[in-house]
Amino acid sequence: MATKNGNSILALLAGAAIGVGLGILFAPDKGSKTREKIKEGLDDLKDETKEKFSKTKEELKDTFENLLSDSSYKAEEAISFLEEKLAELKKQSAKSQK
Repeated sequence: MATKNGNSILALLAGAAIGVGLGILFAPDKGSKTREKIKEGLDDLKDETKEKFSKTKEELKDTFENLLSDSSYKAEEAISFLEEKLAELKKQSAKSQK
């Protein structure tokens, strides 16, 4: 999951860089307007990146919580199984001591 998100962010950044470069090459506007457009584009990219990281963070948090919940359930199953086996062993031990 982390690799997929990392690749998405890298692709987003590469696309933005290519777009900025092409925009500068073919810009009919004055330099000040072009710089303003670049700044706005970078601000948008920053906001998109923050949103993507926030979403990824929430997904990781949910995955971690699910993993903990599953682990807790499995641990309870293992404890119950061991308690049953211990009870059986105690009965067997009591029978053999008589």
